[in-house]
Amino acid sequence: MSNFQNIEATALFNLITQPKVLLVDVRNDDEVMRGIIPNAIHIPLSMLPVSYEKLENADKVVFYCHSGVRSALAADFAVSKGIEHVYNLTGGVIAWARAGYDFVNK
Repeated sequence: MSNFQNIEATALFNLITQPKVLLVDVRNDDEVMRGIIPNAIHIPLSMLPVSYEKLENADKVVFYCHSGVRSALAADFAVSKGIEHVYNLTGGVIAWARAGYDFVNK
């Protein structure tokens, strides 16, 4: 059983306006080159074990990827390291785009 919460695109859109919410894109570099959710940071899933300290000052951490599978792994990892208030974007950037939200170039 996981200790993170799944979040839908519309709820995420409202959540990221709050302070101290960290949005983390765990996709590969080539995927990020196509666009990233505004204000997200990029930490490829493979680099998360050596970069998770970047998450420690956030009140809430939201992971996303292409479809939600890799970001669920990232969320599980963050929880295992003691990070609280961890979320996974259900459906990833596919769901974000379908909801009509924008991307920016990194």
